[in-house]
Amino acid sequence: MADTHIPHPDLPPPVSIVGPIGWLRRHLLSSPLNIALTLLALCLLYIAIPPLLGWTVLNATWSGDSRDACQANSGACWVFIRVHFDQFMYGFYPDGQRWRVDLTALLLIFSAAPLFIRTVSSQTKLRIGLSILAIYPIIAFILLTGGWFGLAIVETSQWGGLLLTLVIAGVGMTAALPLGVLLALGRRSRLPAIQTLCVTFIEFWRGVPLITVLFMSSVMLPLFLPAGMSFDKLLRALIGVSLFQAAYMAEVVRGGLQAIPKGQFEAAAALGLGFWKMMGLIVLPQALKLVIPGIVNTFIALFKDTSLVLIIGLFDLLNMVHNATTNPAWLGFSTEGYVFAAAVYWLFCFGMSRYSQSLEKRLHTGHKR
Repeated sequence: MADTHIPHPDLPPPVSIVGPIGWLRRHLLSSPLNIALTLLALCLLYIAIPPLLGWTVLNATWSGDSRDACQANSGACWVFIRVHFDQFMYGFYPDGQRWRVDLTALLLIFSAAPLFIRTVSSQTKLRIGLSILAIYPIIAFILLTGGWFGLAIVETSQWGGLLLTLVIAGVGMTAALPLGVLLALGRRSRLPAIQTLCVTFIEFWRGVPLITVLFMSSVMLPLFLPAGMSFDKLLRALIGVSLFQAAYMAEVVRGGLQAIPKGQFEAAAALGLGFWKMMGLIVLPQALKLVIPGIVNTFIALFKDTSLVLIIGLFDLLNMVHNATTNPAWLGFSTEGYVFAAAVYWLFCFGMSRYSQSLEKRLHTGHKR
């Protein structure tokens, strides 16, 4: 007799353990304590969100050219941001020359865009990255400072706002990573002279606050230079920031090097690889991959620490906002300015954080425990 049994399809899982309901049960309602905390969080959100939404959006003033436009509403006066927006972005950069800042930013965006496309091969990305590091700083320097090809000279003392923040952070990040890698390798060197030199450098720069470094680079350094010789104030700040962050970056990279199993070094030596080939081809790629969170954390800290350049008379984004709030015509609108500055800082820092997380997932090869 033929088998008449017909298998039935599998039943779908209960809605209580999958989908939105399952997520809520697992993460927010899994125990009496979690239920109480969820209710408390909802209560706090109910108390905080309506007034915040009313101040920032519903009762805010968006149009106008003076503070008089904000008198009728009780919410935020975003007219303050709109009136001072160019100042926040460019600082004291001349109005007729600001196209040079825009062109510099666009060149970086379009040239670096292939680095974020997954279909582009690693070899191509490496060539593009090296080309940007070699060529772009020269182009950016010519465009921003002028004096070449008929461009008017713009002193660095006129730079400010987000432009100055990105210049200091970008140069600091670009210089700190390779210098930090070399310091980390030197600290692990078997040569006593190199190891002592690197340890001394790292511990010295990590032992002083950044504000002291900036103050010394601006005030004390000229005292040790020959008569008639001087460095640009921004250049001194860039050197101080780069050296300061390189010391912290060295410790981050050293942590990654120590996490690599000893067998990797022994295998590279067994293949007959020299020190630099072993580091460049085998050890450093694995170490840098492991410390991506630490590297990005250092970059984020640097991006926020750019506000300390006020101590040497440079006005980054936060300091330009503070300067605008002291304008007698706009007294009383500091909250809107600081909220705007916080939003810009958060946007850049959150972008770096999210990109680092996606980079970790893409480079994950089994080290995660």
